[in-house]
Amino acid sequence: MNLTLWQFAAALGLPSALTGLAVWYLKKHLDRRDRTNEEKDRAHTELECAVIESVNAALSLGEATANAVARIPDAHCNGDMHAAVAYAREVKHRQKELLTRMGISAVFDGEQRR
Repeated sequence: MNLTLWQFAAALGLPSALTGLAVWYLKKHLDRRDRTNEEKDRAHTELECAVIESVNAALSLGEATANAVARIPDAHCNGDMHAAVAYAREVKHRQKELLTRMGISAVFDGEQRR
């Protein structure tokens, strides 16, 4: 079987074209998946922020309520409420320190990836 140069080139071109088409389709699929994952990550980040804000709001409300009750002369606050307020403040400060450390780590990790 004798192949001309054009027949030989056509025989080589078809597998290359099919391979190129497969690679293009795979890249398109992976790009779509990456966009979907990025959207999910953004939504997850927003949810985490909302949860942290809710915890902070609850701690602040509890602290303010305990302080208001402590100012009522007939309330007879015991040591449990004062201990709970101290614990809430401690937790709030530890959370703030943790978020600060995580934020600083994220900034520096982000710079290293660039």
